[in-house]
Amino acid sequence: MSSDFHFTFAGLERQYRAALDLGYEFLTCHDYAARKRALPALTVVNRVDIDVSVRKAERLLAIFDRLRIKASFFVRLHASEYNTFSFENYRILKAIRDSGHEIGYHSEVIDQAVIWHEDAAECLMRDIDVLNRMLGISVRGIASHGGMTGLNNLDFWRDRSPADFGMAYEAYDKTDAFGLFDSSFYISDSEWTRWKCYDRGTLCAGDRRSFEEHARIKRPLVYLLIHPDTYYDGHCYE
Repeated sequence: MSSDFHFTFAGLERQYRAALDLGYEFLTCHDYAARKRALPALTVVNRVDIDVSVRKAERLLAIFDRLRIKASFFVRLHASEYNTFSFENYRILKAIRDSGHEIGYHSEVIDQAVIWHEDAAECLMRDIDVLNRMLGISVRGIASHGGMTGLNNLDFWRDRSPADFGMAYEAYDKTDAFGLFDSSFYISDSEWTRWKCYDRGTLCAGDRRSFEEHARIKRPLVYLLIHPDTYYDGHCYE
């Protein structure tokens, strides 16, 4: 059995550098929504969901800034794991903003509605307004978070459109306005110790190849989702 720890920050940076060397261009989710009719020949849509640690998100920010690539960072407002408004987290989120990266909303509106007995749409509009005011931005995209409640926050979008709320996209929106998940090769580290992937919306069962390994195939459109919490310097318990 291998004892190697693969999800290091240094290893992740090497994978990004390899993709750049192969000719990939990196776009934010909003860039993709705006340019989907005229994409680079090799495109990575670079998405970061901040599930647990804003401090680790700063490590990804440093990598992206060194490589001069952009990403979309999706922020929770009601996480028990971090306080978006803390002194340090607010400083980091401003740094992400000031480096030209996209900041979107990591939505938990179904969870909120059930726990608080409030209307989910009102929760969404209030949270977006808070995030906009907090950082002086205009949020253009939403990514639904999967938490511990067992509820699916994507259910909110069954009969609604991001445009209904002045948004350009929801990260798993299947309509032609975005439709990235179903038109791309999707790679995610969301299983923490291994990669998983979907080809145009269909799970590639048993395919645990890394982002770099798929990049070397030169898939034309890659939708890459990573989480700061997955990565470490030496081992996962540091």
